[in-house]
Amino acid sequence: MSDMKDLVSAVPVWKDSEPLECVSVVPEAPHTASFSFRAPSGALFSYEPGQFLTLEIPAPDQPGGVVHRTYTISSSPSRPRSITITAKAQADSIGTRWMLDNLQPGMRIKAIGPAGVFSNSNSSARRYLFISAGTGITPMMSMTTCMWDEGRELDVVFINCAKRPSEIIFRQRLEQMASRTPGLDLKFVVEDPDPYRPWTGYQGQFNQLMLGLMAPDYLDREVYCCGPEPFMTAVREALGGLGFDMDNYHQESFGAPVETEADQPDLDDVVLDSDTSAEIHFATSGVTAKVAETDTVLAAARNAGLNIPSGCTFGLCGTCKVKKSSGEVHMVHNGGISDDDIAAGYILACCSNPIGKVEVEF
Repeated sequence: MSDMKDLVSAVPVWKDSEPLECVSVVPEAPHTASFSFRAPSGALFSYEPGQFLTLEIPAPDQPGGVVHRTYTISSSPSRPRSITITAKAQADSIGTRWMLDNLQPGMRIKAIGPAGVFSNSNSSARRYLFISAGTGITPMMSMTTCMWDEGRELDVVFINCAKRPSEIIFRQRLEQMASRTPGLDLKFVVEDPDPYRPWTGYQGQFNQLMLGLMAPDYLDREVYCCGPEPFMTAVREALGGLGFDMDNYHQESFGAPVETEADQPDLDDVVLDSDTSAEIHFATSGVTAKVAETDTVLAAARNAGLNIPSGCTFGLCGTCKVKKSSGEVHMVHNGGISDDDIAAGYILACCSNPIGKVEVEF
């Protein structure tokens, strides 16, 4: 064993002054593939699970003939002889589209990194909640694989959202891992099923109700989230609305992964304060109620003796929909109101909190 350790310590670590050589291209989902690389010198890769690489990709039609694109590493540092990124080409993709169409084993490409601070490698938490959408699954795969390889006792609720079941990346690999330990609890959410293939799992947009069903003990878990910005905003609002301690929340953006803690963006989420007052005027009834920001419009109405019809009180059924004629509210719903209704000024009273002065047509 000591001879093996001496051998590994004698092998150099890859530096980004050396190009990467592609060794495999594996299709994962529509327009999505995993690209694995080795160091031509035989150097090993050292990085933290969840970090990213920036690739320099040929682009003859672009200024300078190249584009730089950032990809989270989907492989684990516990397997240091190769390094893998997993990418999906969008309709307007340039770099990823070139890789899917042209990159083949034996070709070399320049890379910068690894870099990034989105990792659980320094966390002391024992229980995790990984929430991702689309290719945001890649850092979660890296972190989960690393813990698996290290023989750690897993306690991970792993949630991934995709448009269809066929677009769930790493599904088979994750199911294989989960079938060998009770500590990896997989939850998949899709917008629509694949044609002619029944889907019996969660369907729709990720929301508070799903979170409570998937991870009832979410308050006790360290949360890592990655996906498109609107998705991460929805996750933060769901957690914040349920009283989660956001000091235990970490996220990585699709568009702008950060290299240092100082580069982390400030999240401009609304934080409701029970000590901050608000005012709701129920115009039709002629009643004005002074409340705290943490009070919902529905609760304020009931306390004022008004009966706004309601059902679920979770923003799901839409029974309590009322028209807001002025002012601002913070609404975190679970699908009970359409975007068109919101644009027309309607709110769900059960999950809307007043900000300042608000007038409601009731």
